[in-house]
Amino acid sequence: MSKPATCTAFIGERLLASGAPGAVALAVKRALAQRGDDASAPAVLAFDDRSGRQIDFDLRGTDQEIVARLQPEGRQPAAEQTEREGEASRGEPRTPGRPRLGVVAREVTLLPRHWEWLAAQPGGASVTLRKLVEQARAQDGGRQAIREAQQAADRFMLAMLGNQPGYEDASRALYAGDGERFVMLTESWPRDLRDHVRRLAAAALQGSEVLPDLAKRLAASGGKAS
Repeated sequence: MSKPATCTAFIGERLLASGAPGAVALAVKRALAQRGDDASAPAVLAFDDRSGRQIDFDLRGTDQEIVARLQPEGRQPAAEQTEREGEASRGEPRTPGRPRLGVVAREVTLLPRHWEWLAAQPGGASVTLRKLVEQARAQDGGRQAIREAQQAADRFMLAMLGNQPGYEDASRALYAGDGERFVMLTESWPRDLRDHVRRLAAAALQGSEVLPDLAKRLAASGGKAS
């Protein structure tokens, strides 16, 4: 599973932290330490902002080790980056190998004729595949983004708000793209959870005049909107 770009954690129904995974993980670590063995304390749960899935952080080791494990793929630790910048400033030659462009190597299975066609394209197979993916994304018209936002909001609702009044109707409004009804049905929900699911749903309800405007006001006010 890929590492989340941003995530949000809650203590029960209350917002704990939101932002970079490393910072949120440390907030979760502190909250769990304060809770101790109190079985009656509210649960501390974190969620990926992109997928709406729950995240289980690896909280072993020092704070630096926790943050390092959550660095985005391809990103160099600060010490390594500083060392390489120093080499460049001293004019030292680069070591052999692929430039760090943020690319990730994974296996792709194709038929022989597909490989033959890719090999014949300018730039080779990797460049051609990246261009084809970007072209498909451009032609998608935002439909994939809408589907992903619907799924993320629905996952979070099911996990944290499934017992709230109007949950099933709110889920139907989400998939129907009915922003006004979604806002109405979620109005009585716990504030922090409600505001978060509305932010997740905003991209799915971009055709509505209600949710995108609400999401902008939420972002501008640090997650709180009247």
